[in-house]
Amino acid sequence: MITRTGIRTGSRTAACLLCQWRSFSVSYRRLADKPPAPTPTPQPTPNSKPGPGTPPAAVGGGAAGAPEGPLAHAPRAYGKKLSEFTPTPLARPIGMNYPPSAGENTGIDKRTLKERHADFTNYEKHLKRREYLKAKISRPYFRDWGNLQFHQGKTFLSPPRPFRADLSLYFPNLHGRTLAKTPAAAAADTTPVLEGRASVVSVFSSMWAESQAASFTAPDQNPALHELLAANPGRAQLVHVNVEEDVLKAWLVRLFAGSLRRRVGKENWDRYFLVRRGITDEIRESIGLLNSKVGYTYLVDHQCRIRWAGSGSADPGEKEGLVKGMQRILSEMEKEGVGEHFVRKMVPKKAGEK
Repeated sequence: MITRTGIRTGSRTAACLLCQWRSFSVSYRRLADKPPAPTPTPQPTPNSKPGPGTPPAAVGGGAAGAPEGPLAHAPRAYGKKLSEFTPTPLARPIGMNYPPSAGENTGIDKRTLKERHADFTNYEKHLKRREYLKAKISRPYFRDWGNLQFHQGKTFLSPPRPFRADLSLYFPNLHGRTLAKTPAAAAADTTPVLEGRASVVSVFSSMWAESQAASFTAPDQNPALHELLAANPGRAQLVHVNVEEDVLKAWLVRLFAGSLRRRVGKENWDRYFLVRRGITDEIRESIGLLNSKVGYTYLVDHQCRIRWAGSGSADPGEKEGLVKGMQRILSEMEKEGVGEHFVRKMVPKKAGEK
């Protein structure tokens, strides 16, 4: 038997459900009709140094609106895929805008818990980090392999003559470990090794890239270079940088470190670096390290400035240019009186640089 009280209770329940459905549908339509707020995109200032969360496109190259530079049109692991590319000689110096220092680019997060919490709750830094991760995720994995079709991955041609000393830019500090059997070898920097010497720096991350770099520096490929190195002991040197960012590959390289020591010789153990992290997109864009499968060769003077650079396999003219560039740096060192106890003149950093 249905009483009046039950009817009233049922009508209240129906009315409440009807009101809930109406309120839900009305609020849904209002949210749908409301246009989304534009997401603010932080724009880096011209004189500021990009932070670790800056997306690669903002550092240079690979995207629309990227700043022009000597490597603006070179193929990259990100950005627009190129159907054809012809490398051109470097018309301007490449490198970092500030001098390197030991202890930089270690890849180790030295922030305190308080600083990490402040960065985690900072919305602007969260947007930068989100853009950076989005660029990393959308980067094609096999793009570097595909870019090898362009002249075997040659990114640029070496300049016809070394860059002027007063216009040259700096080679960054790279942090890793060396083949030397000393306690200090576990945490070594390239800057103290490069200071005060004329150095040929080979950077590679695979056997294919190492063979390309060897076409510039191997004794059988460039005997004139090794004659110059033998004639200037302590003033000219050859430095190898083996970059292995993958944890498994880095472990395998360390596992076969004994064979590496036998191959490079004991006198070169402290000049063979194993680098696993710390090479940011900013560094790669600045020094032209745009393809991780390609070997790169740099001529660095006693002030850690890049005076000459080559990529991929060497052409006969590039080998001669490397030797002539080394001779020029050695003559400059002799004029400046650079000896065993060299002290680099530190250039003050510009405003906004860290």
